[in-house]
Amino acid sequence: MEKSALQIARAAYQPKLPKALQGPVKAVEGAATQSVGNQDEIKALFPNTYGMPVITFEAGEAKELPSFNVGVILSGGQAPGGHNVISGLFDGVKALNPANKLYGFILGPGGLVDHNYMEITSELMDEYRNTGGFDIIGSGRTKLEKEDQFEKGIEILRELGIKALVIIGGDDSNTNACVLAEYYAAKKYGVQVIGCPKTIDGDLKNEQIETSFGFDTACKTYSELIGNIERDCNSARKYWHFIKLMGRSASHIALECALQTQPNICLVSEEVEAKDMTLNQIVENIAQVVADRAADGNNFGVVLIPEGLIEFIPAIGRLIEELNDLLAAHGADYKDLDKDAQREYILAHLSKENAETFATLPEGVARQLSLDRDPHGNVQVSLIETEKLLSEMVAAKLDEWKKEGKYVGKFAAQHHFFGYEGRCAAPSNFDADYCYALGTSAAQLIANGKTGYMAIGASESVQAWIAASNPLGACAGKMISPQNIAIAVAAIGTVGCEGKLLHFAVKVYIPFVIIMGCIVYFGQSLVG
Repeated sequence: MEKSALQIARAAYQPKLPKALQGPVKAVEGAATQSVGNQDEIKALFPNTYGMPVITFEAGEAKELPSFNVGVILSGGQAPGGHNVISGLFDGVKALNPANKLYGFILGPGGLVDHNYMEITSELMDEYRNTGGFDIIGSGRTKLEKEDQFEKGIEILRELGIKALVIIGGDDSNTNACVLAEYYAAKKYGVQVIGCPKTIDGDLKNEQIETSFGFDTACKTYSELIGNIERDCNSARKYWHFIKLMGRSASHIALECALQTQPNICLVSEEVEAKDMTLNQIVENIAQVVADRAADGNNFGVVLIPEGLIEFIPAIGRLIEELNDLLAAHGADYKDLDKDAQREYILAHLSKENAETFATLPEGVARQLSLDRDPHGNVQVSLIETEKLLSEMVAAKLDEWKKEGKYVGKFAAQHHFFGYEGRCAAPSNFDADYCYALGTSAAQLIANGKTGYMAIGASESVQAWIAASNPLGACAGKMISPQNIAIAVAAIGTVGCEGKLLHFAVKVYIPFVIIMGCIVYFGQSLVG
């Protein structure tokens, strides 16, 4: 297949590794870890893998290692950068011993259970470096939770001589990896299991993981699309665009896109929950903004909506929780009924409060809430057309206000859901670098005999200081920019005094540059 100039240029990009992962490294053990809560219960469940120390990498000496094979799985929804995790892992295991082999299991954890795999060669790997998607081996949502699955897995791992298995996925997938690591350790099968954190939602993070891979790329992709819509909105001047953004049970993407694009309204699910807001209150807030803009002659705008908003409305959240239990316990009785009978079945089996909430929902939304859960037991919020629900309810509210003389504008809505557009975009340089480092870290954990660990990147390095010096330089340049000085004198009514202002600014500018230069120069040596 002929490649475009963009593909060729993107493939040529060489991801940058933190200093701690450049060249031979050694693993240094830190303090023991523990769960946030329920320590005793979790320790009892994971006696072989609980409480292990944090591992950091430092420069070490090159060592000859016997050859070994590694398996890799992509699990869950796609996130930009997955191919670079695999390329970092591939290069990492090959650097340890050129005879090492990397096998990819096809279509997620199900490939391990079904013995569906392929060898990842250098020729194949080179086709996928710095590309979006998970299509090198595909992904899947099979849960690894049963003993027979674990045993089917060990059969193929032994057949291929695989020493370690790397699972790239989100919170559920890494929980599966943890369970698998514990099982193989308890059985003394001698197979290491390493996890890599992945979710574009940005909700898999802690003190060690500031963000998960794919988030940066997805937000850039969605923000470009939102910006295009905003420009179209300003051009046509006749539509309100309701845009639902991926994020499942987190508003991180919606909020970041709002910061980048400045829409008229951005809903934040966590804020809705904290304020105990009802669906009607949300609708009234949006309608009020629409009415206020209409009063100024602006019958257009943009509303950003987090994918999982509906779950965070307290009354609906309680309804969903009970629905989850109901469908888990009686799904077999429920699924064969027709739509009307299903609705009646649910109303008859819900508590009084939740039945009342369910009855007040538009039929389409109520139906969507009662659909089958995903393999991890989550409501499939992407199937709930929250953007249409809100726009229809806002339209109804505005009609009421128009009759009461509170609204004088025109309201027409357009609907969008940005999900797949960002899941497989070409990774940003940040995600390309970060993911490559994750794969390299996983290879080093394998080389050091670790199991039950999650690769989370590396410690502070010189690169962090170089990155920090760039905005400082921009800041310094802005201080004496002719453009900024011209704007400043115009703002304070002193046009003609540009020379005086520049003379004054230079007195501050020179010491500032010297101080910042010292910080950057000596900071490098401190962390290098």
